Amino acid sequence: MDNSEPNREACDAVTLDNPKLGTLQEIVTRRDALRLAGRRVVLTNGIFDLLHTGHLFYLQKARALGDALFIALNGDASTRALKGPKRPVQNEEQRAYALAALACVDAIFVFNTPRLDAEIRAVKPDIYTKAGDYTLEKLDAGERAALQAVGARIEFMPFLAGFSTTNLIAKIKAAGEI
Repeated sequence: MDNSEPNREACDAVTLDNPKLGTLQEIVTRRDALRLAGRRVVLTNGIFDLLHTGHLFYLQKARALGDALFIALNGDASTRALKGPKRPVQNEEQRAYALAALACVDAIFVFNTPRLDAEIRAVKPDIYTKAGDYTLEKLDAGERAALQAVGARIEFMPFLAGFSTTNLIAKIKAAGEI
C-alpha cells in the first residue's frame, strides 16, 4: 500500500489564501489597470510542478523584461494531458501558491485549455516569454498568431540545461533508494 496517497489527499484538501491568483477576468482587470498606468506586462505559461533552480532563474529573468510578470498556469487536467496520468505532483492550487511566494511573480491564473490563444488575446501582454529550449518554430501557430494580433514581443529566455521537473523527480526517486 502506498502511504503517500492519504497524505496527498490531506494536502489536496487544504485551502490556501493566494491574493496573486485570480480568474482570467480578474487578471484582465489587473492588466487594464497596469496599462492605464503605462506599465509593461510580461506573460509566461507553464506547469511549474516542482519549483527548481531552472524555474527560478527563468522567472527572475522574465520579470526583468517588464513591470509585472503574469503566469498562465497549466491546470491539473492540461498537465495530465501533457505529462501523463501521474502528473502533476502538486495540484494547481499548490503550484499557484508556491509561485505566488516569489517576489518576481505579480499575478497568476489557471487555464485548462490545450492552448492559450484566447487567454493571450484577453490579457494582451506587452511581452511573452518562454525558456530558451523553445524557438519561434516550436511555439503553437495559434498562440503565435494571438501574440502577433495583440502586438506582444516574443522573448526566449536563457535556459539552464539539466534543470527540469522530470530530472528532479528522478533524483528524488534515486535518493529514496539510498
